[in-house]
Amino acid sequence: MLRIRHILLLPCLAATLAGCATNDRPLPPMAVMQNPYRLDSGDELRITVFGQTDLSNTYRVDQSGSITMPLIGSIPARGATTVEMQQRIATKLSQSFLRNPNVTVEVAANRPFFVLGEVTQPGQYAYVPGMTAEMAIAVSGGFSPRANMGLVRVSRTVNGVRYEGKISVDEQIRPGDTIYVSERLF
Repeated sequence: MLRIRHILLLPCLAATLAGCATNDRPLPPMAVMQNPYRLDSGDELRITVFGQTDLSNTYRVDQSGSITMPLIGSIPARGATTVEMQQRIATKLSQSFLRNPNVTVEVAANRPFFVLGEVTQPGQYAYVPGMTAEMAIAVSGGFSPRANMGLVRVSRTVNGVRYEGKISVDEQIRPGDTIYVSERLF
């Protein structure tokens, strides 16, 4: 009789566990950290056009993933590297206004990261290059008394695809990451 009960409970248990599965892909290995930085909304770019002080300025990537410059208008930035942005801007300028424009693009400020869950002050914070999950949690006021201090869940978008997975607190994060600190069980 006991075995029949166990056999009947297995499909229920499987259905319950299937509902816990996430549609997000697992967080890619740390090799993704070494890829060139890709721009996205919230990044601030310092653009210099040699000899053109009116065009040289700091521009923020807007919600649509573009920047808007005088004379040439909107230029898509989402997913591009700084070198690709230099080429896009130079191409647009050379098509109508300047011959052989010399353009440099550098990231003046990275987009923010977010910390949620069992921390003192959850919210949005400024990213600093080389930041680890532990540093990000420290910026948000540190762990709450109920926090799991070993592993944190991170959501990250890479090339338009959302990834989610657990990392240890000593691993690096990227701009735009969302860090979730869970509650410990005991």
